[in-house]
Amino acid sequence: MTDTTRTLIERWKSDPNGTYQTWFLWPERLKNFRSIRRGIGAVVEEIHAGTFGNAYRGSSLETVVASIAEQRQIFKGADHAFLWKPKLRIPDIYENADNQRAFARLLHTCNCCDTEAEMLTAIQRLSGVGIKGLGPAVANLLYFIHPTLLPPFNTAIVNGYNALTGAAVKLGKWDHYLAMRDGILALNHRYREVLSNDLGALAGLLFDVGTGRYPAPPRNDLPGEVSAWEDDLAKVREQASALAKQIQAGKLEDATHTEVQGWLRDLGKSLGYAVWIATNDRGREYNGEPLSLGCLSALPATLLVSGGETVPLIDAVWLDPATLEVAAAFEVE
Repeated sequence: MTDTTRTLIERWKSDPNGTYQTWFLWPERLKNFRSIRRGIGAVVEEIHAGTFGNAYRGSSLETVVASIAEQRQIFKGADHAFLWKPKLRIPDIYENADNQRAFARLLHTCNCCDTEAEMLTAIQRLSGVGIKGLGPAVANLLYFIHPTLLPPFNTAIVNGYNALTGAAVKLGKWDHYLAMRDGILALNHRYREVLSNDLGALAGLLFDVGTGRYPAPPRNDLPGEVSAWEDDLAKVREQASALAKQIQAGKLEDATHTEVQGWLRDLGKSLGYAVWIATNDRGREYNGEPLSLGCLSALPATLLVSGGETVPLIDAVWLDPATLEVAAAFEVE
């Protein structure tokens, strides 16, 4: 009997463009945990001190959620649930001080406690308050406090979980989140040796299934359905391989482009010219240094008159050092 879920996990882990390798193994990921936890602590402190304010924009919460939303594609849109929607008056943690404090109690408890029971009690207590517009999207903050106990939560993860398990989890409901959490823990335990105790790994798989990157395996072992699913999985691998080759080709092309710009820079300087490097290429590395090192930091205003907005984007420009008139301009192809 084929364990299709295990096959799916192993194929997904080897995909260089899947969430496992692009986010879960991303070196910066663990550094972000520390900064996000500090940010959550700052939110709690401001609410307790009465200085949090009544707006999302410019708040400490916006800073934290923005850091989460920047965590690659899996958390894109994580801020939507926290954006103030004035016509609906949601989420109601900006104008209602009691709701604000209830939200802070949840964050503080999860930030300070160590046990699963304490966290679940805190979640159920917040759910009981019934804060309008504040649902399980909060789990995206809680995940960064206790990644081994609380999975993240968004539309794609829910869709992936439902597709993989046949469940019917709905967004916006804490009891559905907790039920999904139980299912994720069971799945993670079953496939622990090919996943991680960090629930972000399994959440990443569910995200890629939920976005349609990977097809969910059939929930029965009928040979025809399993064979068709394996064919679909093979197509994903072929597409991933082709994309990886395209990305690598693009990197080589960029490297060659920069190398030629470097030659033009050095040749122009050796001939006594002042050199300009395109604005969008100035920070590229060439021989261990910025490509624009020793070049002009600004172009003369005479080159930036009406119609001259493209001049700063020319790959390399040689100018007379005395008059700053253009002697030659080069586009690398």
